[in-house]
Amino acid sequence: MHAAHLTENTGPDGVHTVDIPEPTPGPDDVVVDLHAAGVSFPDLLQTSAGYQVVRPLPCVLGSEGAGVVRSAPEGSGFSAGQRVAVLVNTGSWQQTVAVHPRSVFPLPDDVSLTAAAGMPLNYLTAHFALEERARYRSGETVLVHGAAGGLGVAALQVAAALGLETIAVVSTDEKAAVARANRATHTIAVDGFKDKALELTDGRGVDIVLDPVGGDRFTDSLRSLAPGGRAVVLGFTAGEIPTVKVNRLLLKNISVVGAGWGEHIRQLPDYPAQQWKTLGPLLSSGELQVPEPTVYPLTQAAGALHSLANRSATGKVALSLHP
Repeated sequence: MHAAHLTENTGPDGVHTVDIPEPTPGPDDVVVDLHAAGVSFPDLLQTSAGYQVVRPLPCVLGSEGAGVVRSAPEGSGFSAGQRVAVLVNTGSWQQTVAVHPRSVFPLPDDVSLTAAAGMPLNYLTAHFALEERARYRSGETVLVHGAAGGLGVAALQVAAALGLETIAVVSTDEKAAVARANRATHTIAVDGFKDKALELTDGRGVDIVLDPVGGDRFTDSLRSLAPGGRAVVLGFTAGEIPTVKVNRLLLKNISVVGAGWGEHIRQLPDYPAQQWKTLGPLLSSGELQVPEPTVYPLTQAAGALHSLANRSATGKVALSLHP
């Protein structure tokens, strides 16, 4: 089968298309022929050994995809021909995977396999951030940094499905249009975002900040919080890891919490299946929406990663695994 191998930790150009044997499934595994696979920021970090989990080379990158079940063990809840999304810890940038049933998620017919391929990682992370870490409450307002990126779009869509108001922070008019298309209640520019967020909330501030960007905007994120607000740290795509003067937390009884979904599921591997019990019905009803990603052929996996590195990508990026 065709796959994309990371052969050296030299950045995106260390990824090459190869032919490898299909996986040998275990007795409990569901075998899925993937139509497409998601491309995420952790994949980019892994190409330079910059991710917290450094995998031995060569390896197949990717942790999510969508396709059709080829075979499934009796009692797994899945059957041949079923359309599913998957989480894969052995790499999803390959045409066929074998995964445990707890990492397979049924899809409604009106969600395309291409869109679903980029859903699990970001949507489950966004849900974890809002539900488990921010402990959202009805009627709250969420400020989303990097709102036109893959995780930002997922955060806007999940928040909308949960009935929350959102303020999308973006750097260009093009990215503002992406945020609006993904159900942002308001869009504001990065420059001066604190003052604008306060203006939109009549001076009160926002209840939750979701921040996958980090960098020098973090202090103003804290200043934009309402009393009792929560800032959720999701990553550092800006490159710089900010520091917090903890006296700021006392001023309005605010909190800073981390949302390490990957670490959480390493401890609780059944957690994504629990999340799907909430998100699956929202997806089926149309309350949760998944936009189509920007798609690259598998042979251009390096180009897909470069689009994340140079921030030219908007929304989700995915790889097509079949000609």
